[in-house]
Amino acid sequence: MSDVKLTKNGLRDQERRLAQLDRYLPTLKLKKAMLQVEVNEARQEILLLQQKYDKELDVAQGYCTLLTEKTVIDPLEVTKVVDIQKRYENIAGIEVPYFDGATFQEVEYSLFDTPPWVDGVINGLRALSEILVEINVVREKKAALEEELRSVSIRVNLFEKILIPRALKNIKKIKVFLGDQQLAAVGQVKVAKTKIEAKKEKLLKELMGAE
Repeated sequence: MSDVKLTKNGLRDQERRLAQLDRYLPTLKLKKAMLQVEVNEARQEILLLQQKYDKELDVAQGYCTLLTEKTVIDPLEVTKVVDIQKRYENIAGIEVPYFDGATFQEVEYSLFDTPPWVDGVINGLRALSEILVEINVVREKKAALEEELRSVSIRVNLFEKILIPRALKNIKKIKVFLGDQQLAAVGQVKVAKTKIEAKKEKLLKELMGAE
């Protein structure tokens, strides 16, 4: 608090600072609330995708016996992702990713030399892989939102617990100091006035005695 000027200008500076803090704090709180909602929605989205993955996995269990047969397809090859389509949107001031799709490695095989169930297996395996990719994108979004939420929460706490109380304390200190100065000044005026009056009376007595 050593930098606080105990003057009227210092008081105006502190009051102006307090007004700015009070004006900006609601915006920070609103942003914090928005981010918290987005984080909660991202968590729920991940949960739903994981449930979807589990259901698809149950279906895929039926492929296991089919994949033991000799075929021209390699499960690792047909589920290999070569490109992820993402778009970015601004949420509460930050850019976060959204999943738009995935492109898988092309695998060529003869329709005549492969069993009829191959296409269905490939689609099923790719559906599983795509869900995992989407989960990772949503996790990326959640991480970005959580990081921003932490940053905003720190600023809100800084405003509420440090900056605003400090400004109020400074204002009170300056007002007390200025009030004391004013009282001292009034006291000095009274003392000076008393002395002047005493001198007048003394002078008046001297003049009357001279007569």
